[in-house]
Amino acid sequence: MGRIGLFLATNLAVLVLLGVILNLLEPWLAAEGIVLNTGGLLVIAAIFGMGGAFVSLASSKWMAKRFMGVQVIEQPSNEVEAWLVDTVRRQARAAGIGMPEVGIYNGAEINAFATGMRRDDALVAVSAGLLRGMRREEAEAVLGHEVSHVANGDMVTLTLLQGVLNTFVIVLSRIAGQFVDRVVFRNERGYGPGYWIAVIVFQIIFGVLASMIVMWFSRQREFRADAGGARLAGAGAMIAALRRLQAASKPAQMPEQFEAFGINGRRSGGLKRLFMSHPPIEERIAALEAGRVT
Repeated sequence: MGRIGLFLATNLAVLVLLGVILNLLEPWLAAEGIVLNTGGLLVIAAIFGMGGAFVSLASSKWMAKRFMGVQVIEQPSNEVEAWLVDTVRRQARAAGIGMPEVGIYNGAEINAFATGMRRDDALVAVSAGLLRGMRREEAEAVLGHEVSHVANGDMVTLTLLQGVLNTFVIVLSRIAGQFVDRVVFRNERGYGPGYWIAVIVFQIIFGVLASMIVMWFSRQREFRADAGGARLAGAGAMIAALRRLQAASKPAQMPEQFEAFGINGRRSGGLKRLFMSHPPIEERIAALEAGRVT
């Protein structure tokens, strides 16, 4: 059950592209007598930074359907699809959100994810492996987890956080670029090649560091979504679903771009933990059993 990798990958790609465009605009603006002071740079960086994040979010449903092969259930064709749609409808009503689109994608692993730009226009998708490998009460808890992501506004909050970080990435990369250009290359007039190269390099470096902050937030929201799943389907069912994932012989494998908006992410340790979209399952189970997350 997972999704933030394509969001982060798309965001970083858009951010770099927008940075290149801004690099091309700066000489033209200077020629027109428009100098980007700190305030002006911050405003433009905010426009570009927030724009990159929201482009990623706005395209998330389309990308999920295209790259994950999600088949949206327009009209249930069997009892399983009917149960799936009815369960999501009931949980969405209980959570106070609009009915999401419901879909299935052809994955052998046990997984699911939710995405979308608005709480009332989201997408909840499950893998075929989840429908085969989980009992109904466990699958219901997973759906509750995903519906809770939507109800908590996690996608929008994550996008706002990414947008703010993007803004600082753009500004700080240009400050660092000016330092390299003036101090290292000792360029005293305009912007030299060192500035343009340094800006792109620092933008990528700062973008990766920003991703670590986003991943930290993603891990915290998983605890809240677990608690939401427990409220909608029962704590016992939510714990049983997590234990089912923990016992799975094959870790969930889905495109990294979709991991952070789901329930199950890749398992990592050491420094890799900083880039994990999900906490270890044993920590999530412990939090539910101790009632630490509400």
